[in-house]
Amino acid sequence: MKRPLVTTNEAARHPLRRSLPPVALAAPVERSQDQDLKLFVLSFTAFFVCIWTLLM
Repeated sequence: MKRPLVTTNEAARHPLRRSLPPVALAAPVERSQDQDLKLFVLSFTAFFVCIWTLLM
């Protein structure tokens, strides 16, 4: 059995997708605890302002 020199993505079914190289997965990005805290404070403040505006 002869195989072509170009490696193909055999999991792909469509001929065009089969000719494309396999998708490389990105490395996981590390998030610091500081970013999580900032997002929590921002969300809490936005919620507080919305509720306070509704009550006034």
